[in-house]
Amino acid sequence: MTQEWNEEGTFIMGDILVQTQIPFENFANLSTWLFFSTVIGWYCVSRIGWKKTTNLHSYRMGLLQIMLVGFTIICLYEVLWTFTILNAEITSQMIISGQTPDIDALTVQYPDVLRPWNLIFGTKMWLAATLISGHAFYLSTKPRKSLEELES
Repeated sequence: MTQEWNEEGTFIMGDILVQTQIPFENFANLSTWLFFSTVIGWYCVSRIGWKKTTNLHSYRMGLLQIMLVGFTIICLYEVLWTFTILNAEITSQMIISGQTPDIDALTVQYPDVLRPWNLIFGTKMWLAATLISGHAFYLSTKPRKSLEELES
């Protein structure tokens, strides 16, 4: 990454994670492992730390819910955007060359021209963020018991 930055002045965000496959060739790349570990990690954290949110009421919970809805909408937009760009890149390269492109190498120069994102990496990370923020909003809207009710 630093070598690419020094030679070309750019580096592709997530490219190394998409190109590296573990535990053996043609199995799963690091971005897939990162996606699943992030979602599973969030679920574990939400199960372990749910008692800390039982005392959160009134305007604080309302503000948290508004923030979570905002995060969910933004992340959903980004998932749809990156997935649409990914499909458009695949289709355009198939029409131009008549062959299926290397999907793992497709990039988009967004949000910065000097730091383009790998589209597979971007789609997976935004999907994980959408799932996490949507699940957090769902948990915040569930009726919760007080700690006194749980202990009795």
